[in-house]
Amino acid sequence: MKEEKIIVPANGYLMLFVFLILFFGGIFLAINTKNPWFIFVIVTAVFIAPGFIMVQPNNSRVLLLFGKYIGTINNNGFYWVNPFYTKKKISLRASNFDSERLKVNDKLGNPIMISTILVWRVQDTYKAAFDVDNFENFVRVQTDAAVRKLASMYPYDNFADEGHTEDITLRSSVNEVSEALEKEIEERLAIAGIEVLEARIGYLAYAQEIANAMLKRQQATAIVAARHKIVEGAVSMVEMALEELGKKRIVDLDDERKAAMVSNLMVILCGDKDASPVLNTGTLNH
Repeated sequence: MKEEKIIVPANGYLMLFVFLILFFGGIFLAINTKNPWFIFVIVTAVFIAPGFIMVQPNNSRVLLLFGKYIGTINNNGFYWVNPFYTKKKISLRASNFDSERLKVNDKLGNPIMISTILVWRVQDTYKAAFDVDNFENFVRVQTDAAVRKLASMYPYDNFADEGHTEDITLRSSVNEVSEALEKEIEERLAIAGIEVLEARIGYLAYAQEIANAMLKRQQATAIVAARHKIVEGAVSMVEMALEELGKKRIVDLDDERKAAMVSNLMVILCGDKDASPVLNTGTLNH
């Protein structure tokens, strides 16, 4: 396999000066001397003209001579090359690719919608021009393939209630997933001489058919977690209340009254609505 070869062709301004002398000089001499041989001078100038080439910053020209790779010009400027060379333009600028939203299954089999944002540029013009058919289309196809593979490697989210406690998930582990995605895409695009500058997930959500169910599930998980925290705090408050009443000897409570007090406090502390107080104007037994 050949590699990229950087060449520096002839100065275009010098050859432009030669072209002008040959072209206008040939016309002037052919008219004034009536000598038809000066027409060949004009033809030579016309033959030189197709060899002029201008390379803009962060662009390149891949040169071919009857199918043979000659080299690549990657320095900006005005040059002259063999007029028989075929010149193929390849941009070296960073390009941005926003993939379509793909419907794939995550590690747990849940259908999700995912897309990626890729920043890339050509690093090896020989590979980009000759090792793949169309390097821009190659980037799109391989990026989609890498995203599909990545989505199947990780779950969308953790579900502790089902025993799935993955350390890395698509939703929460943004940095880890992005690094894995960038590495996967870079390995796939190396054959085309493409350098991956950045790869990030641009869109991530459950597929429409399960989005509502998963939203309810997440809400239920959040409610259970909140209730667990409320109950834990209520138990601590009741324990503290009984302990303080016992220390300060405000009132002596037997086990039955302690149970009633605990029940009332738990209802008040754990209830969704504010409690309505009831004043007892009788004794403790009523």
